[in-house]
This record gives sequence, structure tokens and C-alpha cells, in this order.
Amino acid sequence: MAEQASGPAAEIAQGYVSDGAAVELGAVVIDGKTEASAAVRLPLATLNRHGLVAGATGTGKTKTLQLISEQLSAAGVPVVLADVKGDLSGLSAPGEPSDRTAKRSAELGDEWAPEAGPVQFLSLGTSGTGIPVRATITSFGPVLLSKVLGLNETQESTLGLIFHWADQRGLALLDTKDLRSVITHLTSDEGKEDLKGIGGVSAATAGVILRALSNLEAQGGEEFFGEPELDVHDLMRQQDGKGVITLLELDNLQSKPALFSTFLMWLLAELFEELPEEGDLDQPKLVFFFDEAHLLFSGASKAFLERIEQTVKLIRSKGVGVFFCTQLPTDIPNNVLSQLGARVQHALRAFTPDDQKALARTVKTYPKSPHYDLETALTSLGIGEAIVTVLSERGAPTPVAWTRLRAPRSKMGSIGADAIRAAVASSELNAKYGETIDRESAYEKLAAKAVPAPDAAPAAEPEAPAAHPEKEEPGMISQVLSNPAVKSFMRSAASSLGREFSRGLFGNRRR
Repeated sequence: MAEQASGPAAEIAQGYVSDGAAVELGAVVIDGKTEASAAVRLPLATLNRHGLVAGATGTGKTKTLQLISEQLSAAGVPVVLADVKGDLSGLSAPGEPSDRTAKRSAELGDEWAPEAGPVQFLSLGTSGTGIPVRATITSFGPVLLSKVLGLNETQESTLGLIFHWADQRGLALLDTKDLRSVITHLTSDEGKEDLKGIGGVSAATAGVILRALSNLEAQGGEEFFGEPELDVHDLMRQQDGKGVITLLELDNLQSKPALFSTFLMWLLAELFEELPEEGDLDQPKLVFFFDEAHLLFSGASKAFLERIEQTVKLIRSKGVGVFFCTQLPTDIPNNVLSQLGARVQHALRAFTPDDQKALARTVKTYPKSPHYDLETALTSLGIGEAIVTVLSERGAPTPVAWTRLRAPRSKMGSIGADAIRAAVASSELNAKYGETIDRESAYEKLAAKAVPAPDAAPAAEPEAPAAHPEKEEPGMISQVLSNPAVKSFMRSAASSLGREFSRGLFGNRRR
């Protein structure tokens, strides 16, 4: 058993004493010596105050995410992780003993034992290895979609008008062809008349949006939008008392980074809209790790950043903790960074003048420490070491601790594509989301000219001149409307789609 810590190590460790359950991060390091009995903990009761995991490439961020996730899962807390590099799948398999693991465990007085967690593997769209997950265009909303398409404020406003028109008429925008058909309709003579009195869609702006949509489709983005749409409650499951870890495969991140980062924001927005108010809990209902967070903030408008800040502030009351993961804390806007109670900072590089500025700014975001020169410490950390400060259960920042982190107990590395496919094939979610559904939506309705008037029951005949196309093809419309699948949709539409959708902070649909 390790000797009781004394001096500075004991003083620091005193700030990390937890009355309730906690994630064991590691032990305090003072003057290069690991004080095994001076534990650094992250209380579960404070995890809805959010956090940051940062550091340069190769410093151990991924292993830190793995360490925190497996302990949360063991405590019954579901976790959502973006698997950017494809090596977090090892969470589903027990770790393999090694000399390095044995040495780290001996230093920390940690009785290491291999352990696997329950993991479900998801992929955006149908081209990945995991279970395909999708969102509808309608659910995504104009604000988030504008971020994906790279639209400016004027174009975003126009897209909002397009959604408004579709919402009023109960036209479900399920995939990209639905949105394309609505834009095309609204720039036609008939569509311009529909928008009379509430503005219009200029041909130039429509062209920009359509070109951006074409670029997204060319990058494979169209496979993500559609049905069945992901139900966020499937991210909050338990298995044998453990929280299920959801790994979202992002190994082809570079092809469409805006879509991936914005999809993660959509998930947060959906969780905020779906979950009831909980207040402060003994442990969170879900912890969400937002990897490559700089992609979300890059090029974001002021209004978009304000919505992110508001979501981060409010979602804690739903029992959801959010950790942003990135290379530099300066990647996160100050108003968001100030909301993050836990900080796990791996080594920073200071090779350039910009690096030096980022280092100086990072140091200023930490509480002052009498025990460390933080500027020196942040450039001297070894792999698997971090500068840590968290919120104590009293809500106060803990002392800064140079921490040698525990080794994960699950496999450190990928389990391989074949093992992932086997796990996917046996998952109950595969039957739910595996096959794409393409039901009647805006594209089919506009093609048949079966568009209801605003706020009218969808089955009602819209007013139109005698020469209107639907009058010319009553047999086809009758056949479409008599289809059982369409009837089911129409019944749902009468209560929810026949009037304008209620939309949340990001313009996402409120169910």
C-alpha cells in the first residue's frame, strides 16, 4: 500500500476528495515524482458542468477519453463518443497486459485488471462499418443545415423561408431531393405566387443553395439525410447495469467535416428538446464527448455561436454532460470555454510565435498554482500526463494538479473491421436502422402537385384554377392517397405536419 502523501501533493489531493462516486483520473506528480496516494478524481455529480480535454497530437487525448468513458460506463452512465481515428473500438474488448501497463499501474498503486464495456457502433450514412444513422432535412432545420452548406446570413434567411413554406404545407423534407424539389418549385412562377406577401426566393440565392447542396451530395452527404431517423433515446441505454458506449464512426471525417461536426450539434439539440428537466443529479444521465470541436466553431456565425453557448448552458439541467475535445483550448470560444468546469490539458507545443501566444492564453485560463510553473509544465508533460482542474462537489475549482493518468482497462487500439461488423450484425439497433426507408414526402407530393394549403388538413383539396395539373390527373393522385403507407403518414401529418413545426434553438424540429 502506498505511503500517505504529504506536503504539496497532499494539499493538492485534498481538493479532489469526493463524497460520492467519481472517475479516478490518476495521481498527483510533484517534482517529477508520482504520489500514488494523492488521487485526482472527477466527481460524477459535477459532470453535467461539462469539460474540456485538449492537447497536441500524440499526447494521449484518446486514451484519456477511453479512461473516462469506461469508468462512466461501469457506473451506469451512457456515453457518446466520436471515433475520429477508429481506435476507440477497443472499449468493447478487455485490455491486454503489457510491461508499460504494469509499470504505470505500479506507479499509481492501481490494481489493473482487463475489462470490456458494452459498445454500439454507429456510422453517419450507409457507407461506414457501423449501424447507419440518419436525420431528416426537416428535423435538421435551416440553421444547422446552413452551417453544413456554408451559407451566409442572407442565404440562411432564405433557407429559413423555404423551411417555413414547407412546414406550413406539411411537406416533409426527408432527404436532399425533397429540399431540391421545394427550392425548384419556389423559384417557378407557381411557387412565386405561393410566397406572395411573405417574401420570395431569388434565382441567384436559390442557385447558391442548390450548388452547395450538389457539393454535399457529391461528397456523399445525401446518404446521411433520410429515414429511419435516429432516436436519441437509443443513445441512453444500459446493459447489465453498465451504460452503453455509443461510438460514432468518423474515420472519413476529412471528406465532409462540417456535416460531421454539425450532426453532433444536432444530437445535442435533440437531447435538449427531448429530455425532461432534471436539475443536479448524483450522476449524469449521459455524457457526450464532442471530438474535433474546432470544426464546429470554424467559420460559425455570431448567431450560431450564441446558440451553442445557450445549449451548453441549458443542457446541464437535463442531466447531460458535454466534453469538448480539441488540440488547443483557444479553439473554443471564450463564452463556451467559461462553461466548462473540468479541464484535462495534455502537452502543448510551442514551436512558433502563434504556439507561444496560444500557450500564454491557455495558462491564463487556469487557477494560479504555487506548486507549478504552468507555462513550463504544459510543454513538459509526458505522454499520458495532463494538467487537471475540475469542479469539486462544492462547485469550486480544485487546485491545479500535474496528473499521471491511469491506464485504460479496455483494449488500447482497434478491434478490427471484422469484429465491428460482427457486433453490428448482432445489435438490435441494426434491425431498426439498417435499411433506408423512402416514404412519400415533398418530392413525391410536388411531382404529383398534391400540396395542401397552409394550415389545412393534408387530405383536403387545395384551391386551384381549373387548369391546375392535379385536376388533370385525378386517378394518379387518388392512387397515391389510397396507398396504406401514405394514409398512415397523412394521419400523422394531420396532427403535426399540417401546421408549422415548432422548432428549437437551432431550428431543429421539436417533436
